[in-house]
Amino acid sequence: MARSVSSTAALPSYAEMPDRLAQPMTSRQALTLKSLAIEAYQPRQFAPGLSRAEAARRIEALKQEIALADSF
Repeated sequence: MARSVSSTAALPSYAEMPDRLAQPMTSRQALTLKSLAIEAYQPRQFAPGLSRAEAARRIEALKQEIALADSF
């Protein structure tokens, strides 16, 4: 018997998301971004004070670039 998860009480509302994304990046994001920037030879991609959204965007872009470089 499968249980369905229909409770949305644990999920943030859509109205709260822009505020959460505008907050400063987390320490985990900072560490990930810094190590990926170094690995991709792009240290300028890391900058203190980025928002969570911008950090997430840069992390994803660096991951894709590293994966592309590794495919050669």
